[in-house]
Amino acid sequence: MAIKHNQKLVNNHFRKDWQRRVRTHFDQAGKKASRRVARQAKAAALAPRPLDKLRPIVRCPTIKYNRRCRAGRGFTLAELKAGIPRLVAPTIGISVDARRQNLSEESLAANVERLKAYKERLILLPRKSNAPKKGDTKTDLSSVDKATLISAVLPIAPTDIAFKEISKSDMPAEIEGGAYTKLRTARSNARYQGARDKRARDKAEAEADKK
Repeated sequence: MAIKHNQKLVNNHFRKDWQRRVRTHFDQAGKKASRRVARQAKAAALAPRPLDKLRPIVRCPTIKYNRRCRAGRGFTLAELKAGIPRLVAPTIGISVDARRQNLSEESLAANVERLKAYKERLILLPRKSNAPKKGDTKTDLSSVDKATLISAVLPIAPTDIAFKEISKSDMPAEIEGGAYTKLRTARSNARYQGARDKRARDKAEAEADKK
């Protein structure tokens, strides 16, 4: 029962020694420095390769967020048909997602262009300097620019999601009878077109038999 009026406090066991269980983060500055050192060590170990992989441009899900573009998990098999074999793509820093599908020509074309731009900048070093293979780039590494992050070289530009005002004259003309009526009429015509054509054929055949 709830306590009313000027009663004594019940024994609610407020003796849990919270100071022993509370979590503090006094090492934020030190952790920040150690993460930075770890990133630099990783970049040095992977050099001249970049730290990340090439990711596709995808739309965020749901109507609320689909105006925004972001990096996806990997390129689809249809996008890789631009000239990059599926099994070779992960070996040259391109992520692949066999489950994702292209639902629009716009996204397919944008990601194909992204792959082509990456392929133009790509430098393939031979595994053995004295035995280069087909496709390896014959160039001096000291004379080319090296990138630590692919996302910095090929960034995903934000789309123009601002609302724009238009004049009344730019508005499309109104549909006679309303859009709903026009759609229902078109649906009805498409549904009963076969029956109407059959009825017309039967009528023409009956008139031909009379003659």
